[in-house]
Amino acid sequence: MHTMLDDFAQVNGLRETSPGLKLFLGLASILLCVSSSGPAAPLLVAAAMSAAILLLAGIPARFYARLLLVPVSFAAMSIAVILFITPGGAVLFEVPGLPLTITAGGASLAALLLARVFGGMCSLYFIALTTPMAEVFDILRKLRVPAVFIDLAMLTYRFIFIFIEEAGQIYRSQVMRLGYSRFRESVQSFGMLAGALFLRTWESGESLVLAMDARCYDGRLGIPGEARPVSLSALATAFLYLAAVLGVSLSTGGIALA
Repeated sequence: MHTMLDDFAQVNGLRETSPGLKLFLGLASILLCVSSSGPAAPLLVAAAMSAAILLLAGIPARFYARLLLVPVSFAAMSIAVILFITPGGAVLFEVPGLPLTITAGGASLAALLLARVFGGMCSLYFIALTTPMAEVFDILRKLRVPAVFIDLAMLTYRFIFIFIEEAGQIYRSQVMRLGYSRFRESVQSFGMLAGALFLRTWESGESLVLAMDARCYDGRLGIPGEARPVSLSALATAFLYLAAVLGVSLSTGGIALA
C-alpha cells in the first residue's frame, strides 16, 4: 500500500501542480469539514475532493474505494453506537422490548459525524495521492519547522512501512508452518512475531546509524525540493471552491432531520 501511494503521488495528473497549493487546499478542506455544523458542506468537500482525485489526478476508482473503505467502516461502527445513545427530538425508530431508540437528534448527529469523517478522509487522501511526502517535508522546511522535527518525521514515516513489511514476512512464514492453526499456537506465534520484530527494529536502527555516519551525517537530512510556481487560475479556482464550501456551511448549518 505504501509503495502504491508513493507511486500514485509521483505520476498522477496533478503532479506538476504546486505542492503548497495542494497542501493548503487539503488542510483547508479538512478544517471546513471539522468546523461545519451541518452535513452538506462536508459532503460537498467529499464530492469535490473525490472528483479531483479520480478525474484530475487519474487515480483508479477501485483503489480509491479500497482506501475509503477502512475509515468509513470504523466510522460506521462508531456512529451505530451514537444513534442509540444520543437523545433529543422525535423518536424515529424503537426496538421492541429493549430500551433502544433512535431519535432525530441522534440521527442528525450521526449524519454529521459520518459526513465529517468522509469529507476529511477524502481531503487527506487528496494530499496523500497527489503530493509526495518529500515535497511535504520540503514545505515544512520552508515554513521554518524545526529541523529535528522534520528529521524525526522522515525517519518515522520510512520505518513504519519497513516494519509493516517485516511483520508481514514473518507472519506469512508462520502461516506456512501452521503457526496459527489453533489458539495456543496462535498466541505463541504472535509472541514470537513481536519478539522477532523488536530485534529486527533494533538492528535496523543500528544499521541506519552506521549508514548515516558513513555518509558524513552532520545532523540534518537532505530534502530534495523543486520550485513550482502557483498559477493565478489554480489559485483562483482553489479560493472559489473554499468560498463555496464556506457558503454552504454557513447557509445549511441549522438544517437538521427534525
